[in-house]
Amino acid sequence: MAEKKAKKISKQDTFVWEGTDKRGNRAKGEMRGNSMTLIKAELRRQGVIPLKVKKKPKPLFGGTANKKKITPKDIAIFSRQLATMMSAGVPLVQAFEIVGRGHENPSMQEMLMRIKTDIEGGNSLAEALSKFPEHFDALYCNLVSAGEQAGILETLLHKIALYKEKIEAIKGKIKKAMFYPTAVIIAAIVVTGILLYFVVPQFASMFKGFGADLPAMTQVVIDMSDFLTEWWYAVLGGIAIVIYSFTTAKKKSQGFRDFLDKSILKAPIFGELIRKATIARFARTLSTMFAAGVPLVEAMTTVAGSAGNVVYTNAILRMRDEIATGVSLQLSMRQTGLFPNMVVQLVAIGEEAGSIDAMLAKVADFYEEEVDNAVDGLSSLMEPLIMAFLGVIIGGLVVAMYLPIFKMGEVV
Repeated sequence: MAEKKAKKISKQDTFVWEGTDKRGNRAKGEMRGNSMTLIKAELRRQGVIPLKVKKKPKPLFGGTANKKKITPKDIAIFSRQLATMMSAGVPLVQAFEIVGRGHENPSMQEMLMRIKTDIEGGNSLAEALSKFPEHFDALYCNLVSAGEQAGILETLLHKIALYKEKIEAIKGKIKKAMFYPTAVIIAAIVVTGILLYFVVPQFASMFKGFGADLPAMTQVVIDMSDFLTEWWYAVLGGIAIVIYSFTTAKKKSQGFRDFLDKSILKAPIFGELIRKATIARFARTLSTMFAAGVPLVEAMTTVAGSAGNVVYTNAILRMRDEIATGVSLQLSMRQTGLFPNMVVQLVAIGEEAGSIDAMLAKVADFYEEEVDNAVDGLSSLMEPLIMAFLGVIIGGLVVAMYLPIFKMGEVV
């Protein structure tokens, strides 16, 4: 029965309508429904006299015109808005109506309206959210389901909102740490390519009648320029193939993704940053689920899926199996060798005091602050290193081109 209802909702079309409200003012909008007749009936029920109702045309080539992708940040903001409205006593369906209609992203608006329709059809919030697993994962749906069953949905929505905000904050810090050096390296490569292709050949033609051997550094740069000028299409093609192969392998090969996850933990500087962020995510996720009353073994499965690194994912799954046989959480954590002694000790204290969720929350707070400090320190460290890198690359090219000019005086 539920499956038939879900299929019926998913087949609904979007209709564009125009009409007048009770005061005679013109109004227009969009509404999803099974037929034009039902849309008109729904508009009359809402006090709108429909003047024109037509099916919204689908974009060409099956695209999503004027639609933006729904991002994790959109979900985090929605979670906070829904929690706030529930706290203010706004009914669930009306809260979805307000948040959905007011959202700037049409894709997000459409999804929220479909969830609202599903709830009006008699499904629970957790069931409605589970139909969009790419945006609402098992953790999100399990917490909402626990809140609905225990009658504390409002409280758990606040916990979900806090969890989403913290996780997105950590992701933002990691991206900030990675973006700056990556952008500078790409800019250096582009500038070097431009100099080798356009500028160096001008100097090379000037040095042809030099009458003496060119300095070795200058000759190397000219040879590089000649190669790039003659084989530029092969160089660009090679770069494109490498990028395409990397992205394809990362998307389709689990083995390659596992290799990247293991390698990044061993990387200098960045490896420690990723490790701290992963521990913070583990602690925050497990704390949130444990506080919601989710059994520990069941929670560990969801926590493993949200770890973000295959090394920790596999370790957490092993911990789950050990806990299921009666091993304590702190002992299973210690046996993995992936968690610092401080984390294990705090979890041990939490188990003895019956406050694992509170201790894990403290661990999460500590490591989130550690990530924040590490990103700030990394930015301070990278700035002089990047300036030195640019100086060596760009400055080296300039010096190489001017060395023969200095030597010209000796020839004369």
